[in-house]
Amino acid sequence: MNLKISNQVSIPLADIQFQAIRAQGAGGQNVNKVSSAVHLRFDIGASSLPETYKESLKKINDRRITSDGIIIIKAQRFRSQEKNRGDALDRLGALIRAASVTRQRRKPTKPTRSSQRKRVDSKTKRGQLKSRRGRVDSANL
Repeated sequence: MNLKISNQVSIPLADIQFQAIRAQGAGGQNVNKVSSAVHLRFDIGASSLPETYKESLKKINDRRITSDGIIIIKAQRFRSQEKNRGDALDRLGALIRAASVTRQRRKPTKPTRSSQRKRVDSKTKRGQLKSRRGRVDSANL
């Protein structure tokens, strides 16, 4: 079985390590005796991902990625271990897909001459309006 990233790219589950741990938080006796949370570990460098995916993953500034290039995801949202395992796999796939998206470069634009002129004209009009707000001189009435 594989984790499908795109039509051409998938990760074999042998590349992903799972470890069952006890979940945190409220839950009574069940949380104290059942290891339902899951730690997912995925080594980017040792994986079978294409090099472009590996490079883009290593460039991401994410707290789930260690300095050694290992992705660690803790899943404890559900009460069953299988659901948490599926949740961790979904989150890993979403992280890899987000890293693989290439963003378009921004084309710097300039405002048009007419818009610059309109802006300056409105500023001068506003300045004239404010200058007329001064004290009224009774000698000039």
